[in-house]
Amino acid sequence: MIYLDLFISFFQIGLFTFGGGYAMISLIQNEVVVTKGWVDPATFTDIIAISQMTPGPIGINSATYIGYTVTGNIFGSLIATFAVCLPSFIIILLIAYLYKQFKNNKWTEAALRGIKPVIIGLIASAAILLVTPENFPDYKSWLIFGAAFIASWWGKQNPIRVIIAAGIAGLLLY
Repeated sequence: MIYLDLFISFFQIGLFTFGGGYAMISLIQNEVVVTKGWVDPATFTDIIAISQMTPGPIGINSATYIGYTVTGNIFGSLIATFAVCLPSFIIILLIAYLYKQFKNNKWTEAALRGIKPVIIGLIASAAILLVTPENFPDYKSWLIFGAAFIASWWGKQNPIRVIIAAGIAGLLLY
């Protein structure tokens, strides 16, 4: 029964988490430490630390480690990982199907046109948050940034080439 309980718990976590893996941590902690008592707080802290150090999304890594910790075998890891990913997979399939059905609908097109400026604003906001003295310590870093921006925006250069050129410029200037 532990496998079914593990599946249901992580399916619900995956279904009701918005905001990415870090937003999942509190739901996972509440479910596995407080509600189910599968792991103690110290073990949960260790699992989160390992999940952060391991490549991949923290929510999925946490599910994998908790599944193994709770069951003592890899099947528990597979169940928890599958369960936490399944809701997103189903939702994306549904969105893709609905988009295919409604992509030429005037209301859908209007909504997507309205979303574009918001997405640009969110990306710009994230970029502005990265403009700190630690990331731009001197005029050379601003020159690299300016050259990369001009090459990307007005020069229509391939982003991979711009990244490689910026890396080479950084090696030469620093």
